[in-house]
Amino acid sequence: MSSHRISPGLALAGAALAFNSLYLAAGALTPLLVVYRTAWSFPPVLLTLAFAVYAIGFLAAALTLGSLSDHLGRRPVLLGALVVQLASNLMFLFAPGIGWVIAGRVVQGVASGAATAAFTAVLVELAPAQRKRLGPLLGSVGLTGGLAAGSLLAGLGIQLTPHANTIVFVALIALTVVGGIAILLSPETIGRGPGALGSMIPNVAVAPRARTEFLAAAPVIAAVWMLAGLSGGLAPSMVQSVFHRDSGLLDGLAGFIAPAVSVVVGLSFANVRARTAMTAGIIASIIGPVGIAVGAAAGSLATMFAGQAIAGLGFGAAFTAALGLIVPLVDPDQRAGAVAGIYVVSYLGLGAPVVIAGALTDVLGVVATVGGYSAVVVLLALISLTAQRRLKRRTNWEESKVDTCPPPTTSAYSSPERPA
Repeated sequence: MSSHRISPGLALAGAALAFNSLYLAAGALTPLLVVYRTAWSFPPVLLTLAFAVYAIGFLAAALTLGSLSDHLGRRPVLLGALVVQLASNLMFLFAPGIGWVIAGRVVQGVASGAATAAFTAVLVELAPAQRKRLGPLLGSVGLTGGLAAGSLLAGLGIQLTPHANTIVFVALIALTVVGGIAILLSPETIGRGPGALGSMIPNVAVAPRARTEFLAAAPVIAAVWMLAGLSGGLAPSMVQSVFHRDSGLLDGLAGFIAPAVSVVVGLSFANVRARTAMTAGIIASIIGPVGIAVGAAAGSLATMFAGQAIAGLGFGAAFTAALGLIVPLVDPDQRAGAVAGIYVVSYLGLGAPVVIAGALTDVLGVVATVGGYSAVVVLLALISLTAQRRLKRRTNWEESKVDTCPPPTTSAYSSPERPA
């Protein structure tokens, strides 16, 4: 059987391709939803709903299936998720109306939610021993970079051909099949073990020692994912409705800017202290939505794009920092619950607010809705900024107490600490 397996290097490339195909497909829908609305004439709330229901599928699958590969092995879970992804691509390819697209987005979310943790693990496990950092790097770029590239490439397809939907999803089907074959021929990186059914019970729990940090970060986590929802769910349609530009490429660019900047910033901030990165991310998450709202009000597409870029900076810095501040505080057997808590805040922020915004655009208008949406994001970021400053003052106070304490006395039962 082993003679039919491909080398670890080829397996790593195949896993990265398959993982990337999931998020290329998710990103491609961003500008294509504008095309669907033009073709099928449905209200704005259905456009934002079609964007947001991805979060429902993702969250449901991540909470129930996210740990399954630890018990069944990586390959069965990844192959199953890719089959589900293939089904969603076929639904988009042959969709006769927005109902099919909404259903396809839920299925797409399930595929991504089931596969993301397993792909992240297998990329680390297949990476060469001397280059283990390559695995997380491929995972980070594949996820956020895939969203960005999918939006831009689909936008370019819309600009160049009236058959963009067919071309995009035929290409994605081919990528998914190739990625699936690579996974099928890859060596298994983990053995089967008991507890598969138990692992499907959702575990959302933040350990007490991490709760203060979690509560301080939760508002800005919600804020940056709300901005992701704004960039993916509303911004592409605003290119036409607010700025009166009929351009598939600009629609794609509206979905590309924020995730593209966030992946670059996330990688660049890898060696920055988490508290410093968090502060920078919060400030960017205050400035970014202001830029988006001002751009919409002034009719300046360039200003909106600049605001999206700053919002992407905020996402990359703040979300990476949140993980760095919360996860190390919990024991290894409690980390799944803490990460699940972060997922819940993230995907609630991504999904629910943008659907509400879509419903309000018919009542208040797009510009007023974007202004109100941006104001909520700024408020959430300010709450986190205040909490972070309190945490920093408390940390400084505790460190000063340690510095002013007298050194321990030497006795028969203790010895002075050695200098570092």
